[in-house]
Amino acid sequence: MSFWRVLLSILFPPLAVLDKGCGSILIVFILTCLGWIPGVIAALIIINNPKN
Repeated sequence: MSFWRVLLSILFPPLAVLDKGCGSILIVFILTCLGWIPGVIAALIIINNPKN
């Protein structure tokens, strides 16, 4: 996990998970629309996933 990706997930979470697939982008976008903090948390979880 790079510093820039963490910074991007804090500033605009959907852009941080851009390379993880359409489903991840959609989930993070919806959570960001519902509230900024849930979007950031979801983006950080998706970025930290060791399977991808």
